[in-house]
Amino acid sequence: MAKSRTATPAFTTILLVRHGNTPTTGKVLPGRAKGLSLSDKGREQAENAALRIGALARVDAVYCSPLERARETAAPIAAARNLKPKIDRGLLECEFGDWTGAQLAKLSKLPEWSTVQRAPSTFRFPNGESFTEMQVRIVSALDRLRDAHPGGTIVCVSHADPIKAAVAHAVGTHLDLFQRIVISTCSISALAWSAHGPAVLAVNTTAGPIGDLALS
Repeated sequence: MAKSRTATPAFTTILLVRHGNTPTTGKVLPGRAKGLSLSDKGREQAENAALRIGALARVDAVYCSPLERARETAAPIAAARNLKPKIDRGLLECEFGDWTGAQLAKLSKLPEWSTVQRAPSTFRFPNGESFTEMQVRIVSALDRLRDAHPGGTIVCVSHADPIKAAVAHAVGTHLDLFQRIVISTCSISALAWSAHGPAVLAVNTTAGPIGDLALS
C-alpha cells in the first residue's frame, strides 16, 4: 500500500505596508489626528511600493487605516492591482491620547519615555490606548482579514507601532522587545499564516522584488 503524503498546508500572505513619509515624520507624534497627508517624498514612496506590489502574481485585496496618510499610500497600490482600497479601523495608529501632536524631542525628555522604550507592555498613553491593547487590536484585525482570504495575498497599510506589534507577535517576541523592530516609511513586511501558525517572510524591506517570498 502506498504511503499517504502530507499535503503542504495552504497559507495566506499579508503584506504590511507602513504609510509614506509626511511633513512631520520623525518630529511629531501625530497619532490619530486628522488632516495629515503625505509629503512629496511620501507620495514617491507610495508609488514605489505600488510598483513592487504590482509585480506580484496575485493580490486579492488592499486594506488600510482610515487616516489620510494611510489611504493616500494605499491608493496607488490598489490602483496598480485594479482594486479599491478598503478601510479597516483595526489597522489604525495607536491612540496616543494626550500625547497626540506632541513633539518627539519633548516627549523623549519625560520620565515615562523610558517605560515606553523598555517596558511598553506596562504603559498606557494618558487618556489613550495601551500598547497591549494596540497589539491585540492589530493581531485580531489581521486574523479576521486573513480568514476572509484563505490561501490568498492581501495588503494592509497601517502605521509603525501596530506593524511592529504584529511582527513581534508573529515571531513570538515579547511586546517589551518590540521597540527593537524597525519599520520605515513605506516599507513592506511580509507575514504568512498556515494551519501551523504564522511565519515571518520579510521585515522592513524598502527596495527590490518581493515576488519570490514563499514558505519553503
